[in-house]
Amino acid sequence: MKSSTKDQAKGKFHKVKGKLKETAGKLSDNPKLEAEGADEKIAGKVQEKIGQVKKVLGK
Repeated sequence: MKSSTKDQAKGKFHKVKGKLKETAGKLSDNPKLEAEGADEKIAGKVQEKIGQVKKVLGK
């Protein structure tokens, strides 16, 4: 698997994981978990974009 594809897949995984944590934090009234989820979601978006850029530059 290409590096760009791996980055995109990992990015999507972290976005979903972050969204789940964020939702769990809201439901359980846990601001720390909610913030952690938001941070992970943003990191996932960044990693996904890096994969997209690598794919474009690789062509």
